[in-house]
Amino acid sequence: MKITAIAITPPPGASVCPKVTPELLASSLARYSRSNKGLDSILGSIDWSDPDKSVDSIFRFVDYGHASITGMTGGIAIAIDGLSMFLAYRIFEIAQLCDGQESSTRYIKLDKTTLPSANEAGIPKACAQEWEKFMEKAFSVYHEVYNDLDEKVKRNPELLKLPENVNEKVRERLSKNYALDRARYFIPFATKTNAAYVMTARVWAETLRQLDSIPLPEAKKCAAHIRVELDKFVPRMTRHSFSNESSKSQTEQLFAYSINAIKNSGVNTANIADEVYLEVMNDTPSFLPNLQSVSETFSGKENRYSLCGTTARRIMVKTAWNNMAIAELRDLNRHRSGYRFSPLSPVGFYLPSEVKHPLINELMSDYKNLVEKIAAQEQGAHAYVYAMLLGTQVAFEHGSHLDKFIYEIELRTGMGAHFRYADHLAKAAAILTKKMPQLAPYIQTGNAEPEF
Repeated sequence: MKITAIAITPPPGASVCPKVTPELLASSLARYSRSNKGLDSILGSIDWSDPDKSVDSIFRFVDYGHASITGMTGGIAIAIDGLSMFLAYRIFEIAQLCDGQESSTRYIKLDKTTLPSANEAGIPKACAQEWEKFMEKAFSVYHEVYNDLDEKVKRNPELLKLPENVNEKVRERLSKNYALDRARYFIPFATKTNAAYVMTARVWAETLRQLDSIPLPEAKKCAAHIRVELDKFVPRMTRHSFSNESSKSQTEQLFAYSINAIKNSGVNTANIADEVYLEVMNDTPSFLPNLQSVSETFSGKENRYSLCGTTARRIMVKTAWNNMAIAELRDLNRHRSGYRFSPLSPVGFYLPSEVKHPLINELMSDYKNLVEKIAAQEQGAHAYVYAMLLGTQVAFEHGSHLDKFIYEIELRTGMGAHFRYADHLAKAAAILTKKMPQLAPYIQTGNAEPEF
């Protein structure tokens, strides 16, 4: 695992602007909020030969609960090479206010060399050899299924179901996606990936606190190494990034729920039928009713990037799917509005109908036995997450505002979107328009712009 913090250099157009460190920025803005003298006066009071003195005079407030000061450091970018897909997912889940990206299974063909060792993953010794064999078998099936589907779509390009006017660049990309999108369910959740995150010091501190609370060696190692990089930017803030009693307790409760579910019910390897939950919360106070009709809140809308009015932004939508495959969960978990949640408790296993392979039944039996065996261990049961594949189905909930949820629907059902995203979001959209029929003309399901 390699972790790199990335410093931002001002562009030429900003050469005359004040230049400050993240902590000096936070301390100056904190002082700015307590003065009416203006920014020039604040910056003019700094001893530039010893700027840390100015920082220290303000950052003492953090220890008295003024955590908002740490949110003014600006975005600190950190790239992590070689963390597991599980840990990349978990960081996005913890840091709901971050921006970031992760390497995509839709563009990159992976192999067993991208796996951590059993020791790195914290696999119990009694399960290590079985885990290694299973990982190798899963990747073998992945490659064979990919090759089969890739040849199939080359022979039958009509399988892509593309409009006639699609340009060649899009056609080539979607042709490659066809096989990668359907084979990826055999990829282990333990597979190493690369992810980049941009957060303020405040969000980084809370993220590391929770990461440090995960009882897996990879998570603790990652938290420690990120902390070293953050020290280069915000050394006064990293002391607030260690686990505490509440973070450890809440993390353990979440793991315990899933481990106990596996112990009590076992691991189901069947593809369970879709069930979508969606509730709309559209109440308003009597003294502040909606100022617009639905048609007015979407007035001028051209595409999913258009600004919606206040009526759409005040409505809350909570959506949940009972059987979200981890392959799709990894992406839907990165939608940066609202709150996303999954206990990562396996409930089934998804495979597209086009996927055929003689070892599937054997692989599913091995998968079931391995996850159950790891979860049954007295020490190291938390590592069950590294035995799951991207086809593992789990329950997933997302609470958001209506305008943001409509954006998600349009993004995930447009041409170029993964077929399973489109299925999940189209069903949610159908429920939404049934509950609020007046929305139907304003949701462009399946008509969003192609993604290049």
